[in-house]
Amino acid sequence: MEEQTRLPKLAVLIDGDNAQASLLPQILTEVTKAGLITIKRIYGDWTTTNMNQWKDSLHQHAIQPMQQFRNTVGKNATDSAMIIDAMDLLHSNDLQGFCIVSSDSDYTRLATRIREDGLFVIGVGEKKTPETFVNACNQFIYSENLVSKQTSKKKIDEKKKEEQETVDPLPLLIQGFEMAAKEDEWTYLATMGNSLRQLDPAFDPRTYGHQKLQSLLKDYPETFVLKQDKSKKPPVVNVALTPQYSGS
Repeated sequence: MEEQTRLPKLAVLIDGDNAQASLLPQILTEVTKAGLITIKRIYGDWTTTNMNQWKDSLHQHAIQPMQQFRNTVGKNATDSAMIIDAMDLLHSNDLQGFCIVSSDSDYTRLATRIREDGLFVIGVGEKKTPETFVNACNQFIYSENLVSKQTSKKKIDEKKKEEQETVDPLPLLIQGFEMAAKEDEWTYLATMGNSLRQLDPAFDPRTYGHQKLQSLLKDYPETFVLKQDKSKKPPVVNVALTPQYSGS
C-alpha cells in the first residue's frame, strides 16, 4: 500500500468513438507501467449502437461511462466533453499524468496544455494518428503494437510486410544514444530509452518486431555493444558504440 502511494497518479480518458474496445486490457496494462490509474472514464453517445462494443468492459474494468449526446449530425461532441473534463481534472485533482486514448488530432492542444502544467501525457492510438498529436505527448503507444500474439497467419504475414516497409530505426537509435551518453563512452540502456522517447514519442521496439529495446539493439552488433552490470541491484544494462563505429 505504501508503495502505491508513491506511484504517480494517472487519469485514463477514452474517446469511445475513436478507440478499440478489444484492446482495453492491453491499454490499461501499458498505462499501469507508468503509474497508478485512479480515474478511468470513457466518452461517447451511449444511445448509439457503435458504443455497444464497450458495454461488456465497463464493469469488468471499473470504467465510468460519460454520456455525450450528439446534438448535431456529423459533429463529434465527445471531443469537447473529454477536453472539458480533462481541464477540470487538471485543476481539481492531485494527478501527475493523463492517458488520452484516441487517434484524433483534435486532442493535440489538450496534450500540449497538460504538459505545460508539468504533467506526463501518454497517447494511445492507431498508426494513422497525425504526427501533431503524437508529438504533443510524452509517450505515444500505437494500438497495433498491443494486438495479442495469438494472431492468425494472415495477420502475421501482414505484420511481416508492415515491418519490411518500416523505416530503419538505426539513425534514431544512434541519435538516442548520443543524446543519452553526451560525452561519455557508455550510458544506461534505460537512459537511452528515455532519450529515444524524447526524440520520438511514438518510439516502441515492438514497431520493429522486438519486445524490448535491448533485443532491438542486438540486431545491430556492428553499431552497439551491450554489457550487463550485475554489481547494481537490480542489475542494469549499459550501452556503447562499437570501436568500429565510434572510430576509437
